[in-house]
This record gives sequence, structure tokens and C-alpha cells, in this order.
Amino acid sequence: MTEPGTEPGTDPGSGPGADPGSGPGSAPATEPPGRVSEDYTEALLGRPLELRRRDVSRGAEVSLLSARKFWHALGFPVVDTDDQLFTAADQKALAAVAGIVRDGLLDEQVALAMTRAFARSSDRLAGWQSQLIAEAVEEHMSAAMAHAADDDEHETRSVPTVETATETARRLAELTDRLEPLLVYAWRRHLSATVARMLADADPESYGMTKMRSVGFADLVSFTALVRRLSERDLARLVSRFEALSADVITAHGGRLIKTVGDEVLFTTMGAAPAAAIALDLVDTMTQDDVLPAVRCGMARGPIISRLGDVFGTTVNRASRLTAVAQAGTVLVDATMARELASLSGFELTGQRRRILRGVGPVTPSVLRRAATTGRRQATSASVPDPNHRTGSRSDA
Repeated sequence: MTEPGTEPGTDPGSGPGADPGSGPGSAPATEPPGRVSEDYTEALLGRPLELRRRDVSRGAEVSLLSARKFWHALGFPVVDTDDQLFTAADQKALAAVAGIVRDGLLDEQVALAMTRAFARSSDRLAGWQSQLIAEAVEEHMSAAMAHAADDDEHETRSVPTVETATETARRLAELTDRLEPLLVYAWRRHLSATVARMLADADPESYGMTKMRSVGFADLVSFTALVRRLSERDLARLVSRFEALSADVITAHGGRLIKTVGDEVLFTTMGAAPAAAIALDLVDTMTQDDVLPAVRCGMARGPIISRLGDVFGTTVNRASRLTAVAQAGTVLVDATMARELASLSGFELTGQRRRILRGVGPVTPSVLRRAATTGRRQATSASVPDPNHRTGSRSDA
């Protein structure tokens, strides 16, 4: 895709002597010659930088203004220069999106929104994978330099060294062609799974007219104290380990990891039983880990709203608030979740007192545990609270 700049005849920055700007393949004017980023630009892009912005828009048969809209949707800043900063791949991508609009498959606004979705996901993916490679490189270099006098200073460094950045760029350039098919494969697989969920939600025999999900949060306990105590590198390792272990547990039970925010993960499942298994396994996994602190989980079941890859609504808020009041190493569930789990073997539910949660209102939670004897129903109508019942309460476990 190209950044078109301004309309023809009004471009103040075009020409060989123009300021290079901040587009792909360019860098701030204060950066010294021989910068690392420029050495690997063409290798990472997979094509030579041989086209100007007008070449790209002309080749894609779109106006500079239309090209600019798509370039901005990709998340890149304005390029006010006619330097050769673009490749044939930019032209091909722009032509593909323009063709979708021209053929009436999508209107321009939806095409722009789709482009933004690709951009946001790709930006996070690129940063994530670059960081993984950089950490692996840094780990190797740290082991080799373990005897050095400045090792302690090296351990607490949060920004990669020039050597680390250069080696990371080299490895990524070497891996790009091999990883690219995996990206397309993963996208198609997740697209297929998403469409399958959408079709299931649309079936009125499944949930009626609402999109029902079990929503869960898992939160690391005493994370603020850990932030003050650990070095930046150790903290990054801890968060990465928490994210990796959580993802393994969630996907193993068919759940969706919606997002991670430092010390917390948000997940959803279609049914109640998989969510319960996820929450209990998360508690057990973190408890048995030598590095991570304990977690607490809160879960709720009900309708949700999906937007931009995230989930919203009262059910999500209720699960979040239950997590905040749960004790370390425990799982709290709302009344709807408890009623569904009560008819299943393998779980034990202990009703708690009715309480008011900020921003949610009255909730009658239950503590979820694994049944002492699996295969036998452990929850009874007495132990699973009626959300409308106001007396006979018990204190939180």
C-alpha cells in the first residue's frame, strides 16, 4: 500500500531534496548514518525499494487521496517526499484493496475498517515476535558474558543493545519468508473458527436471540508488589511466562484468550464446563509454578457484545468485579454459572453471601472447587444460591 501524500500539484515536500519524513524505509534526520533499520528494510519487506508514492498510486489506478486513506488505515505516517520508499508489494496490496471496493464486494468504509484490523493485529504481532527474538538473543549473549564485571547492569537493561538489535534484525530477515505462510495459515484457521462460532450463535435453538458466553478473568495476586521488587527484565519474563501458561490452559479446553493486560487474562468459552475447567487449571498451574504468584479467578455467564476482537457488556463487568473480590487461589462464579455447573459432575460449589459489586449491583457468588470425588454431583440446591434470596448468607471463602 502506498502513502500518497497530497493531491497532485500541492505537494510541498516532493523532489529529490525533500525531507525524508518518517515512512517505511526512512528514519528521523537525527539518526546517524549506517543505522541498523536501513540495513534490513529491503530484506524484511522482501522487495527492493524502487517506487515513488505516485508510481504506486498510478500503478494501482487510484488517486493519491484514496491511497493516503488506506496508508493511514495501515497505521503509517505521512510521507511528503518522492524518494523511492515503496516496493511492488505496496502497489499490489493497494490495487487489491481498491479492486475489492471497485467490484462492490465492500464499500470504502468497510474496506478501511478491515485494513485497520489487519494493521492493529499485525503491529502487535510484529512487536511481539521481535521482542521474543530479541529476548532469545539477549539470553544467549548474557550467558556468554556472565563473567563480565558489568553483568548486573546488563541484566537490568530494558532496551536492547546495538548488538542485540542487529542480531535480532538479521534473524528476523532470515526467518521472514518461512514465517509468512504460517501467518496466512493461522489467519485462515482462526477465521474458520470465528465463522463457526458466528453460525452457532445465529442458531435460535442454541441461545435464542442473544450471544451467550462464559467469561472469565484470571489475575495475578500481589502483582504491584512484584513490580516494585523485580528488575524490568525479570518482570518481563514473569509476565511472558504467565501469558504463555495461561494460553496453554485456555486453548487446551477450547477457550478463547481474548486479551492479556500485564497481570490479567480475559477468556471466553461457549459453555460453562470448559470455563470452569480453565479457571481451576489456571489456579493449579500458577500455584505449582516456582516463579509465578497465585492467581484468583472470577467468572460469569450471560450475553456479551463482541467488537474489534474484544468483548464487552454486563457479563464481562460482573466477571471482572468477581475477580477483584476473590481470594488468592480461589474461583468465584456468578449465580447463572453456578446453576449450570450444579448439574455437572466434577465440580463443587459453595454459596456465598449476597454482596453489592461496584458498577454491577447485587451478586450472589459461589466458590468453585473440584469435587473431592469426581463423577458424583457435589452441588445441591442448598449450596448454590438463589440470586433473589437475601437471607441465610455465608461469608466468602
